[in-house]
Amino acid sequence: MASSSSRPSAPSEHPDGWPGKDLGLPEDGPRSVGRIGRRIVALLIDGALADLIAYVTGVWSPVNGSGDIAHSWVQLAIFAALQVLFICLLSGSFGHICVGLRVVPMRGGYVGVWRPVVRTVLLCLVVPALIIDRDSRGAHDRIAGTVLVRR
Repeated sequence: MASSSSRPSAPSEHPDGWPGKDLGLPEDGPRSVGRIGRRIVALLIDGALADLIAYVTGVWSPVNGSGDIAHSWVQLAIFAALQVLFICLLSGSFGHICVGLRVVPMRGGYVGVWRPVVRTVLLCLVVPALIIDRDSRGAHDRIAGTVLVRR
């Protein structure tokens, strides 16, 4: 059986090299696109922090559950408020900071206030965050004009 000189790319490989190459970002190191593992861990940390705040304020109890749907909305509001606050002030949520990621605008400069608000609303809707392009940016990042990169 003859071997072909051109090998097909594996599904996990980026077709043109690496995620972020089209955006002018490096393959690895600082300012490279944050990988999925770090993103998931950051999201879990942010969710746990929102749950902790909900528990401390009496909105939620891990033993008794949330009681009604209003409590779940309050937990989501806490999560969203933390996202916007931390991204505006520190260029990343608490979870992003813990795993070494930050949110930066595509055109450079300060991320501002409207980008974190738009990004967070779309993140809370879940579906836009699941629509990922070949540069590993979710629709919530593309619409907000941001990219999640390593610190």
